[in-house]
Amino acid sequence: MKKVFVSAILAIAFSSVSNAQLAPQPSPSGKLEQKVGLTDLSIEYSRPSKRNRVVFGDIVPFGEVWRTGANENSKFTNSDALIFGKDTLKPGTYALYTKPTKESWDLIFYTDVTNWGTPDTWDDKKVALKVNAKVKNLSEAVETFTISIDGLESVNGATLTFKWDQTSVSFPFTVPTDAKVMANINKTMAGPSANDYISAASYYLENKKDLKKALEWATKAADMNPEAFWIFRTKSLIQAELGDKKGAIESAKKGLALSEKTKYDNYTKLFKESLKEWSK
Repeated sequence: MKKVFVSAILAIAFSSVSNAQLAPQPSPSGKLEQKVGLTDLSIEYSRPSKRNRVVFGDIVPFGEVWRTGANENSKFTNSDALIFGKDTLKPGTYALYTKPTKESWDLIFYTDVTNWGTPDTWDDKKVALKVNAKVKNLSEAVETFTISIDGLESVNGATLTFKWDQTSVSFPFTVPTDAKVMANINKTMAGPSANDYISAASYYLENKKDLKKALEWATKAADMNPEAFWIFRTKSLIQAELGDKKGAIESAKKGLALSEKTKYDNYTKLFKESLKEWSK
């Protein structure tokens, strides 16, 4: 028994050591999160340092695909479409690869994000977008590789910038801020949606608030979305609570027909049970 106990303790200890980082990594991981306008961006990457080495053209060869950092491939996530010049990057998460030359860099957004470094076999079909920008030479060296999102004075775009050693490369992009704001304004000015009305009605029903007001909202929701069986479910329950069994049965029958049509069996069962109870 004692041996079993000791073995268990050793196993737990070994597991803890295995999962812990015993020493700092030479290229520590970093994460950048930034909102541009109404668009969320995040970048996860490892940050190697120069350490008196020649970086580009040596430890990062010219003309070859680079993982754009160290360790596993860098990851870039965008919540909305980004426009680089005339090219559009769809919302998603991508591996961030680059191909540096002395004069310019290719920036490559790759759909497979599971590689340690670059893929064993490169697949052009997984290239979501490739854009190019010229190199800017810096007067002073940047010791640790840095990715930043600059130009945040504009809500309509920014610049994705890479700096290391005496090299800086920037890729400007725009975001759909105006389109999102206009959509929000139009939605607000148009008034509550059917979902807004039925959510409010459901809250009033569940919390035994003003059921007449809840019925008014449920009726508006049903008028706005007459194919939504779940709206008729809430409306029928409110009517039943108000003692209007005739109205509750009428609403439940409409909801039942819609749920059967769309094959939502759970709702169909609920409607049938309520109709049986209210018809007594």
